[in-house]
Amino acid sequence: MGPDLSPLDEHLADRDVDGYVIDDDADNADQYYLAGFHAPDPFVTLYDGDVHLLMQRTLELARAKKEARAATVETNVDFGYLDLKEDHNPYRAHRMAIARFLAAHDVESVAAPPEFPLATADVLREQGIAVIPDDESVVEIARGTKTPEEVDHVRTAQRANEAAMARAEELVASADVGDDGTLRHDGDPLTSEFVRQEIEIELLRQNCTLSETIVAGGTQAADAHERGSGPLHANEAIIVDIFPRHKENRYHADMTRTFCRGEPSDTLREWYEDTAEAKRAALAAVEAGATGEDVHAAACEVYEEAGYPTLRTDAEPERGFIHSTGHGVGLEVHEYPKVAEDGAELEPGHVITIEPGLYDPDVGGVRIEDIVVVTEDGYENLTDYEETFVVGE
Repeated sequence: MGPDLSPLDEHLADRDVDGYVIDDDADNADQYYLAGFHAPDPFVTLYDGDVHLLMQRTLELARAKKEARAATVETNVDFGYLDLKEDHNPYRAHRMAIARFLAAHDVESVAAPPEFPLATADVLREQGIAVIPDDESVVEIARGTKTPEEVDHVRTAQRANEAAMARAEELVASADVGDDGTLRHDGDPLTSEFVRQEIEIELLRQNCTLSETIVAGGTQAADAHERGSGPLHANEAIIVDIFPRHKENRYHADMTRTFCRGEPSDTLREWYEDTAEAKRAALAAVEAGATGEDVHAAACEVYEEAGYPTLRTDAEPERGFIHSTGHGVGLEVHEYPKVAEDGAELEPGHVITIEPGLYDPDVGGVRIEDIVVVTEDGYENLTDYEETFVVGE
């Protein structure tokens, strides 16, 4: 079963345009969502109630016809590309073929994403086709509501994520503590880079890939997006944040745990307990009809009552709860809806993270993150990994 594209139909009707067009490769999540097809080279997707593809290279034609969720699949050669190339450079010739492709489908006006190539838009307009920017990100909003099949895709990625997290926890928990407090593995310092490598190896075994992973210890963890480097140490908080993409279904998962090998300070213990409470409060606020802002407020209230600054009390805090409570996850690791001060109403099928945390440049950071799917009366937690701060005792 394909995605529900009724929001896109409504958008086209409201804008009084004939179709929606994307000119990109399928690493563009909106492109993949509409076409159901991934190719390394750019191609064009037209949605006019049906999906139509225009391939730039005939190399992908047969596979697109077999795999894509499209009513028609054609190439630029079908629209005179070779003849056009005699009088124009290949890039312009291809864009003129796109205009002919749209005209052949009776399309005289299109909505296009804000990132739509300027050169393509210029040529389409020269050829008499109106191009109107989609400033609402309507396809991303449609992607926000997952079908049961899409939720299963996220669940599959999350199971792989948990296997990788278990490997990271095992390394920290089993590490020896050197005389200088450095964690050691097989006699060598246990580094962020080594733990990250082991995470990536496990994810490859689980048919997943990822571009980045966070393994940040000590004061490095005070920067929420610091990847971490160098030796890890005892008695410090180590944030491990893993967000892989499954190779086959292309959906992401996201989870964070914070570990400590040794004896954390009273401050770190308090941070961890307060963050766990903030996560529970945020989760309790998740249900259809609540807003992302409501969920964020629930986490903020726990922190504010405990005396920490948040984004609600300080627009640019250097300490405390310095980021939003979460975000949507799917074909992109950060997508609609936001779980933040301006977060929209949550709907059944929204897959979101809940990831409160506390940070101080002089101490470090603590963050705990689960991934859940919104239901009519609450949520289903897709995360099945325990929260353990002190490991290896």
